[in-house]
Amino acid sequence: MISELPKHSKIYMIGICGTAMASLAGLLLKRGFKVTGSDQHSYPPMSHQLQELGISYYTNYDAKNIISEKPDYVIVGNVVSKNHPEAMAMIENKFPYTSLPKALGELYLKNLNSIVIAGTHGKTTTTSLMSWLLTDFNQKPGFLIGGIAQNFNKSFQEPEGKYFVIEGDEYDTAFFDKVPKFTHYYPKNVILTSIEFDHADIYSSLEQIKEAFKVLINLIPEKGNLIFHGDDINIVSILNEGIVKNKISYGYSENNQYQIRGVRWIDGFTEFEVFNQVTQLSLGNFLTRLYGKHNILNVTASLVLGSILGFSNEQLKKSIPGFKGVKRRQELLGEFNGVTLIEDFAHHPTAVYETLNALKMRYPCQKIYAIFEPRSATSRRNIFQQDYINAFLAADAVFIKQAFDQTKINQEDRMDTDQLAADIKKQGVLANSYADVDQIVNDVTQGITQKSVIVVMSNGGFDGIYEKLKTQLTNR
Repeated sequence: MISELPKHSKIYMIGICGTAMASLAGLLLKRGFKVTGSDQHSYPPMSHQLQELGISYYTNYDAKNIISEKPDYVIVGNVVSKNHPEAMAMIENKFPYTSLPKALGELYLKNLNSIVIAGTHGKTTTTSLMSWLLTDFNQKPGFLIGGIAQNFNKSFQEPEGKYFVIEGDEYDTAFFDKVPKFTHYYPKNVILTSIEFDHADIYSSLEQIKEAFKVLINLIPEKGNLIFHGDDINIVSILNEGIVKNKISYGYSENNQYQIRGVRWIDGFTEFEVFNQVTQLSLGNFLTRLYGKHNILNVTASLVLGSILGFSNEQLKKSIPGFKGVKRRQELLGEFNGVTLIEDFAHHPTAVYETLNALKMRYPCQKIYAIFEPRSATSRRNIFQQDYINAFLAADAVFIKQAFDQTKINQEDRMDTDQLAADIKKQGVLANSYADVDQIVNDVTQGITQKSVIVVMSNGGFDGIYEKLKTQLTNR
């Protein structure tokens, strides 16, 4: 077992630049292990984090890499198939190996008070906020986040106290362990934000997704806590699962124990009230730098769990405004000649819809220009082709990059970005599809006026579009 390895053992990570893998690399380094690995897709912010940690790695996949390192243990990323050259070399040379989730479970989560943030949307922001709250309350938590929280400028932290906060992903663990990642996380406290169909490469239906989340609920101990979005009908439909007794809902409707009321944007903050429908008492008004209905849900989930864990309303009111957000989640990259540039991770149509509507709330008098790259395994498929039409209607103009690498997707299953742009146009919103990023940059910057917002939505590097936009906007 990896938990029995002595310090200074050499650990090799296949797929080290993934958000979770790079975070685990940092934790392993802090724990005293020697860490290296390989990846052929390297881009910020994780490539920068590894560089700052002094972790070197191979920038290609080759059996010679892992053989030459002779590791004491190998951690295999979930992007790695059984036919991967380094995975085959690992097995042939009998190097002991495990997955990222199992390693985390054995090294940290098994013996700590775990807080697992799960759901289709909002995991990274909620995990970051919960980590910030516990840190600000001097609890010295450990955490592993699928992004860089701006309060920490890193995606991981070694635990010194009793809490460990982690994203509970429903994606499968590894080619040798085809179960949801959170199966290995020993969940004691769970926030369940939402359930929608996603990950079309491994799940065939919403019912399969729900079965995965049933597994999570069944893992929570009787005296644990399940905090859930009570307005989500897919969550409500599986609440009979499990032995956990403390199941607490939050949301905008009166059916929730904790109801969100009176949301408004004021002086650079969103203000909102949380009302306890059971006690008929208000927790008071809270302020957050985040904006959008989805983010207020994320904040409310965190403050509800914080309250259950014993922290006072006054502590929560003081700490929440200090949360600065997460890189690549409605991250403000700057203002260039009067144009605001924002980066976001949105790729599911619901996330696109919520992001654009949040921007309209935050910037009500400005035009919103949306640039989108279908890059995730699901967004590159046509399963949400129609859903994206409505998702983009809050924008004033939409620029869509042709889907990233569809070579392994059957022709009839591929997202058609030309058709998507044509369908959005039919709804009265300017939209175009592009094969070339430079052409997107030229078109969006030529027609844009001051007091406009550009939001770039991708879960990848997007061919360096961010720096290209900054340069073009600055020099125009």
